[in-house]
Amino acid sequence: MFGRDLRLADHAGLSAAARLGAIVPALVLDDAAERRLARNARRRSYFAQAVTSLARDLEARGTQLVVRRGKSRAREVIRLAREAGVTAVVWSAAYDASAQGEQRTLQSALEEAGLRVVIVHDAPAVAPEETAGARSDDAGLGYRAFVPYFVAWNAQPRAVLAATAHFARHALVSASLPAGDGPAIALDATAGASESAALHALARYVAGPVLQYPVARNVPAGAPTSRLSAALSFGLISARTVLGALDERARDPFLLAEERVALRAFVRALAQRDFFLQLAWFFEDKADRALQPRMRGFRFADDHPALAAWRTGSTGFTLVDAGIRQLRATGWMHPRVRLIAASFLCFDLGVDWRVGRDAWEEELLEDDFALATGNWQWVAGVGADLAQFPRIYNPAKQARAFDASGTYARTWIPELANVPGHLALEPARATARRQLALPLFDGAQYPAPVVDHEQAARHFLQRYASFRQAGLTR
Repeated sequence: MFGRDLRLADHAGLSAAARLGAIVPALVLDDAAERRLARNARRRSYFAQAVTSLARDLEARGTQLVVRRGKSRAREVIRLAREAGVTAVVWSAAYDASAQGEQRTLQSALEEAGLRVVIVHDAPAVAPEETAGARSDDAGLGYRAFVPYFVAWNAQPRAVLAATAHFARHALVSASLPAGDGPAIALDATAGASESAALHALARYVAGPVLQYPVARNVPAGAPTSRLSAALSFGLISARTVLGALDERARDPFLLAEERVALRAFVRALAQRDFFLQLAWFFEDKADRALQPRMRGFRFADDHPALAAWRTGSTGFTLVDAGIRQLRATGWMHPRVRLIAASFLCFDLGVDWRVGRDAWEEELLEDDFALATGNWQWVAGVGADLAQFPRIYNPAKQARAFDASGTYARTWIPELANVPGHLALEPARATARRQLALPLFDGAQYPAPVVDHEQAARHFLQRYASFRQAGLTR
């Protein structure tokens, strides 16, 4: 049963199902899944394209994808299993707390109906139990710190799944394929939502641009990153396949030392993705509850006078605003800029990380709530990061370090299109200079900063330190 694994190659679910007999490929959507997709038109459109592509690939293999819809997913799956005459249902595990709860409910209902249930790990490159099995403490639970996790993760065997699935020919009734009417997909590396497009994007990236990854992940106007986040989240390509391609590239004897460093950096990024998935798997809790128990009583604000400015990319801080506008235009934001924009919300504005996560859920093309929650908690200092104090990014300094020429800012902020060079980094100061008292801005004026960063950061750290101290003296 397909979910967020919309491909045929290197597929843990299909490999497991192949050992049980002929496979009837199915996609079952309940009302909750339909509502979730409806909240993000771009994501709904991407999902619809991916399912359509999967259906075509299955037809080329001599079978048809069976789509069913209904209020109760369990009822629809049981009904379909009876019609198809199958005795087992296989699917890929979910990781966020809500989806895991739904998964257990579905499993119980199917087993009570006499069906065998097989749930496999497909989203991570390394299954959570494999890294946890390397632990000698905590009874084989997962890791809360990344460094020891990465050591265990890196020691695991790496291989793609090459089992050949045999699909059943059938005449089962199917509902229509999902349809999407969202805006066009604007991701450079994925020309369409399909398994073949994702594989081609990976091949192009590994052939050259990946060797610049350490710079690309930090410089938003520089070399491209992989842009595979959406394809990975919907399972158009597996993390195992990506890791295998990196390992193969690393076997090139003519690589320079810095190019090998770049490959290792990208491998580490895949491990960080797996790290957050295993956190959600082993430390399942309410999706809105901080991972760190000591931070569950810390109060962030639900609102701020400048929250609307943050949402629309009008804070007066160029890297924050360019990132938000890139997200709203394309459904994707550069990874370095994500950190800065999220830090600004949590620390400069003091707004709850959940507000930011949910706001981006309405815009992001990628669909992985567990990863979103883990990353936002890490930025806010309430998750897996065990630093004594949260890392607060100075947006102006970050702009000078990673967008020194202002190229990224001018790309996404039309008000700054005619501001020359580095002056686009701090336009409020630039326009105050006599030599810039010219019609440099077209149309709307770029706003002044909505907060004083230094003052806001000091205030937050004082409040954070007081909270921590109060906890230690109880």
